[in-house]
Amino acid sequence: MTAPASKDSFGARGTLTVGDASYEVFRLSAVEGAERLPYSLKILLENLLRTEDGANITADHVRALANWDPSADPSTEIQFTPARVIMQDFTGVPCVVDLATMREAVTSLGGDPSKVNPLAPAELVIDHSVIADIFGRPDAFERNVDLEYERNKERYQFLRWGQTAFDEFKVVPPGTGIVHQVNIEHLARVVMVRNGQAYPDTVVGTDSHTTMVNGIGVLGWGVGGIEAEAAMLGQPVSMLIPRVVGFKLHGELPAGATATDLVLTITEMLRKHGVVGKFVEFYGSGVSAVPLANRATIGNMSPEFGSTVGIFPIDGETVDYLKLTGRSAEQVALVEAYAKEQGLWHDPSAEAVYSENLELDLSTVVPSIAGPKRPQDRISLSEAKERFHLNVRDYVKYDEVDEELKESFPASDAPSHNSRANGARPHKLVPVTLEDGTETTLDHGHVGIAAITSCTNTSNPSVMIGAALLAKNAVERGLNRKPWVKTTMAPGSKVVMDYYEKAGLIPYLEKLGFHLVGYGCTTCIGNSGPLPEEISAAVQDNDLTIVSVLSGNRNFEGRINPDVKMNYLASPPLVVAYALAGTMDLDLTTEPIGTDTEGKDVYLADIWPSPQDVAEVIATAVTAEMFTKDYADVFAGDERWQSLPTPTGKTFEWAADSTYVRKPPYFEGMGLRPEPVTEISGARVLALLGDSVTTDHISPAGSIKADSPAGKYLTEHGIERRDFNSYGSRRGNHEVMIRGTFANIRLKNLLLDGVEGGFTRNFLADGEQTTIFDASAAYLAAGVPLVVLAGKEYGSGSSRDWAAKGTSLLGVRAVIAESFERIHRSNLIGMGVLPLQFPAGESAKSLGLTGTETFDFSGVTELNEGRTPGTVKVTATGTDGKVVEFDAVVRIDTPGEADYYRNGGIMQYVLRKMVNG
Repeated sequence: MTAPASKDSFGARGTLTVGDASYEVFRLSAVEGAERLPYSLKILLENLLRTEDGANITADHVRALANWDPSADPSTEIQFTPARVIMQDFTGVPCVVDLATMREAVTSLGGDPSKVNPLAPAELVIDHSVIADIFGRPDAFERNVDLEYERNKERYQFLRWGQTAFDEFKVVPPGTGIVHQVNIEHLARVVMVRNGQAYPDTVVGTDSHTTMVNGIGVLGWGVGGIEAEAAMLGQPVSMLIPRVVGFKLHGELPAGATATDLVLTITEMLRKHGVVGKFVEFYGSGVSAVPLANRATIGNMSPEFGSTVGIFPIDGETVDYLKLTGRSAEQVALVEAYAKEQGLWHDPSAEAVYSENLELDLSTVVPSIAGPKRPQDRISLSEAKERFHLNVRDYVKYDEVDEELKESFPASDAPSHNSRANGARPHKLVPVTLEDGTETTLDHGHVGIAAITSCTNTSNPSVMIGAALLAKNAVERGLNRKPWVKTTMAPGSKVVMDYYEKAGLIPYLEKLGFHLVGYGCTTCIGNSGPLPEEISAAVQDNDLTIVSVLSGNRNFEGRINPDVKMNYLASPPLVVAYALAGTMDLDLTTEPIGTDTEGKDVYLADIWPSPQDVAEVIATAVTAEMFTKDYADVFAGDERWQSLPTPTGKTFEWAADSTYVRKPPYFEGMGLRPEPVTEISGARVLALLGDSVTTDHISPAGSIKADSPAGKYLTEHGIERRDFNSYGSRRGNHEVMIRGTFANIRLKNLLLDGVEGGFTRNFLADGEQTTIFDASAAYLAAGVPLVVLAGKEYGSGSSRDWAAKGTSLLGVRAVIAESFERIHRSNLIGMGVLPLQFPAGESAKSLGLTGTETFDFSGVTELNEGRTPGTVKVTATGTDGKVVEFDAVVRIDTPGEADYYRNGGIMQYVLRKMVNG
């Protein structure tokens, strides 16, 4: 991409010489006030200086950022032009589908299809498709990859076409690693070099955990797939200059505390403080004591804090990490020289101005887990058993009394099912015979899944080596995992298995069932695979509440596995520990985890590796050569990938019988000019929802049930149940995806009493209960617009573009919530859905809304005049004629977002700009 020449109103253009090379740079020192800015805002300032065109990006924008008032609420819009775009395959496939569709649309509107091409480097890592079907055996990895290719052949052929059809688009094939780990270990440049210019590496990604790259000083965050497409096509990201929270670190982590414990502590603190829409920046004397891998772990969890980013500045630790991961000597030298030249190098004694300040003494961090359904709900390990006793009662029906169990206890000790007051936790003992003949017993609280998974922690050698050494110590004491636990190991890159092998630790992990199942997200995104049939049947037939323990970043309800109700995040060593314990009903800090070969009690402290042991293994086993070797030909793929038949041509030949990749309807009937925005009249409520409804609740995810609308669609198209695959793998087929929108098994639509899942009431049919998809189809046929009512933090969680795409295609014209999570609000606008907020302090409940009303909205048409209305009038008319009126706040926050909404969405806006431009 040849960037248009900057107007350079501040005379910032200059030359930086590093070794034998010279680069054009835009010096921040040319702008008064730049030196006092936080690190992250300095990067944005450089971005504006370099892209100043006098129209979209002006000298006034540069001055506004340089004169940033840390105490002010965000109000100044700027245009941020990311250096590159990164994608994973679940969210990336729809991006490439949309780009392919845009090529056809441009052609039909009289334009040149080759104009639809990434203008910024775009890289896609296939990491979301492998499922941990096979586990606990040496061939698990090969078997799972074979199954992955069987299920996803059409998608992978399509991505291979994209890699050849589009310039600046590269694909990292399956079986390589997890996008964010591959990003920090190889793809991230830290300082970009392009067309003779050197400038900070910045990135937007189609996964909310893109923020992992913040750990190495790269400014980047997750956006919706639709925003990412626009960025690929040269559109800047419209944003308000944010508030920046300074998070001061000092001290050092104590022995026994891991990076995971640190990040769960920070997550709890920042969620409590409130950082949605803000940047978080770490600084202070303690930063140098935080290893780069720990920084990446913290950055990764930024969506769990709720912040846009959680960034660390560049320092000597960054440079050492770049050397370790095999970056060239020239690149490492450039990063250091550029950072020091621009005032981007961390100075522990300097303190920038911040909007808000927090502080943490690292020495106060204690071993922790988080759960059973939110990442911010941290629990000290010493309190985990007690908290489990309290939480499990929310999942167990108390009117059921296990008579057999009652008889097996003396009256005074009998666990009670029907009394919450007596403090006893419920039990339900269910005998199970496993496939190998092992006879055992399941109970509420048993660990069904123990998974070392997710780039959050598998990128961190300290916790991964810690887990392996714990396994070694456990095996040497004669301990083993409990027979009912499904154990999986899914690292984020091949380097992990390289250093495990060099350290001789693989046999110990495998002895406990932690065989390699794939290089991908697996359990963390719901690709945990089925539980053994006997376990699954016992759980379902007896409504058992079992748990998962995973080293991931997300543990929302219904996400991990349909048989598992309670989910806990933990460090990799604690994942191993809970596999040994087999239950949450154990205090790992005081009770024995098992008995050794001599019958002696073994405690977790007995087998927990010391920091010195971990450090020694890292020093000898983790080498730069491993990174150089594993990433030498990262885009080439294995024989499976290279032997895939690849379509050719500038436009894609859509297969009429494909159930994976279909041409979406976004541009059907689209003209060169947008139609005027209209008011919304006679709308009915599709769903009435409570607080903390996540994109996991909205977006199709996980397995496809045979009796669901999506399952019926696939059956009608000749697909056998065993070949349904997951929703994520079928994201390129809008017909499947709209049938799975709002279909999460744990969704609670308050239009219904006590019913969970994708159901609603059809008010065109006397309010009868039906699926959300079937109701939507009936409303669309009748020309009735739809609305969703929701509570606080609507759309929190992963930046799933289908949460917005599906909402739009179901016919939802507006969402009224008490508050929105940043990315989902933006995505709704990007799909032409109006995000509205209840008046401050009000909610559907406080206004007396039941969801049975008919809704009319007035004031929306002000957008046609180029104005963004602050509020629109909402009139809700009940079936009894009662009228409720209120002014809803319009959450279109920038002029750019208003342009997208007027055009019917961001893709339509970009397409018209291309053709008309």
